[in-house]
Amino acid sequence: MVHFVAIGLLLFVGYRLFHPDASAQPGRIVLTEDDLRQISVAWLAQGRPPLTPEQMKSLIESKVREEILYREALALGLEKDDTIVKRRLAQKMEFLADDVAALREPSGAELRDWFGKNSARFATSPRTSFRHVYFSLDRGGERAHDAAAKALPRLGGKRGDWSGATTLGDPFMFQDYYADRSFEQLASVFGPGFAEAVAELKPGAWRGPIESGYGWHLVWIESITPGRVPAFEEIEPAVKAEWTAEQREEMKRKAFEAIRTRYEVVLPAPPGNVAGGAAPTRRSLP
Repeated sequence: MVHFVAIGLLLFVGYRLFHPDASAQPGRIVLTEDDLRQISVAWLAQGRPPLTPEQMKSLIESKVREEILYREALALGLEKDDTIVKRRLAQKMEFLADDVAALREPSGAELRDWFGKNSARFATSPRTSFRHVYFSLDRGGERAHDAAAKALPRLGGKRGDWSGATTLGDPFMFQDYYADRSFEQLASVFGPGFAEAVAELKPGAWRGPIESGYGWHLVWIESITPGRVPAFEEIEPAVKAEWTAEQREEMKRKAFEAIRTRYEVVLPAPPGNVAGGAAPTRRSLP
């Protein structure tokens, strides 16, 4: 066995002597003035004083070390079948596509026409200002609903800002008055059921009981601001931003579809197709 190993080693060394591998030759790493400038700028951007010669030498050595290890990793094929590397490279391709998809400036008429077809995107939702009296489930349990129902007649004829209103219920952990809130904002605090019920109320009277995630409420609607579509002149910068984003995504989509045609995706056949010992087949995606 020792003889075989020794002979194998001699053959390997002899082959290397007569057939040198280019990849085994020393590489060449070139750092330009821009590279050194970037090192210095990155250092100063952290609020540090200017680099000393010793610090610059250390940072250069770190950059060289990184480059050497990077090249050696590529030589060993360590980037292959690495999910993180694949995702990072795919992300860089997306960034490259964003840069390539630099768009021309749209004309005013073009923006107006696009806005006319997509005005619903910019519609504002209705907004409500209201006061409420809260009845806690933690304190009253199942009786909280009945307590709210009994308190409602005592609020009859009283305005929403009547100082005695909150004394009829329990302390609420947040606010007793909410001004100019959208459906989404109400739903995030009280739950969608409460927001939907409040959206159906009319201003000027105490209503309820209305259930939320916290308990039961008597609600006074102070005002409702209907939703609307703003005029083009009010939101022209936002319209331009949306138009630009849509055009960029469309260009990226078309570019990817053109690239996609150069690839065939082969998948294994469904398990049911491999029966009776038949050789497995494969199917392709267009």
